[in-house]
Amino acid sequence: MNIWAKMMTALRGGVNEAGEAVVDSQALRILDQEVRDASQALKDSKDSLAEIMARQKVAEEKCLGLKQNVEEHEGYAIKALEKGDDKLAHEVAEKIADLENQLTQETEAAEGFAATAGKMRTAIKQTERNLKRLKHQVDTVKATENVQRAQAAVAERHSGSHSKMRTAMDSLDRIKEKQTLKSAQMSAASELAEETSDASLQTKLEEAGIASSTNSADSILERLKNKKSK
Repeated sequence: MNIWAKMMTALRGGVNEAGEAVVDSQALRILDQEVRDASQALKDSKDSLAEIMARQKVAEEKCLGLKQNVEEHEGYAIKALEKGDDKLAHEVAEKIADLENQLTQETEAAEGFAATAGKMRTAIKQTERNLKRLKHQVDTVKATENVQRAQAAVAERHSGSHSKMRTAMDSLDRIKEKQTLKSAQMSAASELAEETSDASLQTKLEEAGIASSTNSADSILERLKNKKSK
């Protein structure tokens, strides 16, 4: 059971390594998509802010209308009181109470929308700054990646050229060595031919009695006499 557990752990480790390898190979593509996702999220936040600001504006307009309505009914109530119509004045007062309750609700709603909009503005501005900085860093990373790829390509070509050059130099040295050996063989053969030719000529002269192969006592005495007479 322990062995199976270790095998499963090893398998999960292999899967994780493979996943990390895929992530590493697609790092820039993933980063671009994450930036696009962040940009879309920022756009959605701005759309939400626009909606909240619109709701705030509607609530504020309702508040303004309710205030005007309250003032108008307060005038009606005063006139009813002036005429001594307390019952009518009471009905108008109930209407005013209802309007003021609505005004309170709309005021709270408008204030809530305003507070939310303020927080969202702050968050959006911060997000915009972060996103701008992120995009700048992504551009830097891409530029660095391109430079490193170019450097790697140059290094690879240089390494390949150096290797090919070394192989060519080795071949050239072998050819020169063979040529030197061949030249030495030809020179030795020529020397041997000359020696053979000289020996053959000497033999022919000796056989014809023109030249002697050895120096005899008579020839030496004759040479000495000639020197003396001179």
